[in-house]
Amino acid sequence: MKFKVLASGSKGNCTVIISDEAKIIIDMGISYQTLKKSLEEDSLSLNDFTGILITHCHKDHTNGLASLVKHTKLKVYIPIKMYDSLKELISRDDCIFIEDNFKINDLKIELIHTSHDAPASVGYIIENNNKSLVYVTDTGYINRKYLNKMTEKDCYIIESNHDEKMLMDGPYPRFLKERVISDKGHLSNTTTAKYLQKIIGDNTKRIVLAHLSETNNTEELAYNTTKDLLNDKDIEVLVAKQHESTAIIEV
Repeated sequence: MKFKVLASGSKGNCTVIISDEAKIIIDMGISYQTLKKSLEEDSLSLNDFTGILITHCHKDHTNGLASLVKHTKLKVYIPIKMYDSLKELISRDDCIFIEDNFKINDLKIELIHTSHDAPASVGYIIENNNKSLVYVTDTGYINRKYLNKMTEKDCYIIESNHDEKMLMDGPYPRFLKERVISDKGHLSNTTTAKYLQKIIGDNTKRIVLAHLSETNNTEELAYNTTKDLLNDKDIEVLVAKQHESTAIIEV
């Protein structure tokens, strides 16, 4: 199993997961043409893709969804309670409504129910051939039930949205600062690092810090906060970018 983060941040999010029998897109917050071009750089074709997962309805995760479905006829895998928030973009016929555990070909997927100001928001635990990847962004906290399920995975793509001091000293109005730090908001660098301290294991090889705020964070702050709390463990830490894709990375 491999992955590529095409875009990550408040202006658009999109990641692809690739296995022997499936190619899926997680979130479609970028344009159809941007997605197509980025995939072609790695000799990937949308004709070979299997489906689309959407974490929640906010525009930075769905801006290009209607266009992608129109061009490809790919099915969108979502919890049924999320559909009303997406019905202006896609029809019921475009959807496959999922339970907490489901499969897409050789990918075994379990939902992580996140805490965000969007209906039925989710993250994922994805398993394939004894490899496991966690994908969680856009959440104010992670429920202990899901932390237990997320323990000792091979790879984590996880939100590290803001530095708390930058946020509180920064230009956001008070109501927006309160939204970001609320239980329905976003994970700070420190909160994410403390979660990772609890859940990484001997199998963990890589962490990708995602959904960084361009206003209230820096790549250096996010990276150093997590690295410092990992106590020199031999785990690669990467920072996903808004305007630059990662390479295709093996889980």
